Amino acid sequence: MLEYWNAAPVASIIFVFTLITSIYAFNNTDLFGKFMLHPYSVAKGNKLYTFITSGLIHADWMHLFFNMFTFFFFAFKLETMIGHWQFGLLYIVSLVLSDIPTAVRHKDDYRYSSLGASGAISAVLFSYILFQPLSMIGVMFIPMPAIVFGVLYLVYCVYMSRNSRDSINHDAHFFGALTGLILTVMLVKGIIPHFIGQLSSIWQ
Repeated sequence: MLEYWNAAPVASIIFVFTLITSIYAFNNTDLFGKFMLHPYSVAKGNKLYTFITSGLIHADWMHLFFNMFTFFFFAFKLETMIGHWQFGLLYIVSLVLSDIPTAVRHKDDYRYSSLGASGAISAVLFSYILFQPLSMIGVMFIPMPAIVFGVLYLVYCVYMSRNSRDSINHDAHFFGALTGLILTVMLVKGIIPHFIGQLSSIWQ
């Protein structure tokens, strides 16, 4: 763990803090209710802080495991490539911006609420793809280049946002991914030529 802390201190803090708050909230319904994003309340100018705190809690153990599993495999590597403060900025800003479309879409639905760090983690994943588009990502035991996974992921998010009846916030996934791409382009000079160069190496 010390190795991760030295190489990626910001990701380490976020990882540990999210685990602690999520597990604590499993047994504290008051905290759970206070931290969740409630678009109806946000539209009334209340609980604006939940744009941040909703990313510190998760619905259940499986939700927490999946998000932290993805975070573990990409966030620490990304911080070493993008920089410490840049990683922190990308994560926090993406956490907020990925939920804004959800807050607007459900502003009149009193019963709707959202939680989880999926938007910010999608941003981390897509920022990583800009750095390493040809790295292999395993999906359901099927390895594929990260760039292929990224395209399929965005298509899936759009489809599920329009047609899904589950409780997953697919909008946060989609807009988190876009935010991660945009912020990385803004924060890292030369990332687009690097990305194109990585892809063009296939034909060299």
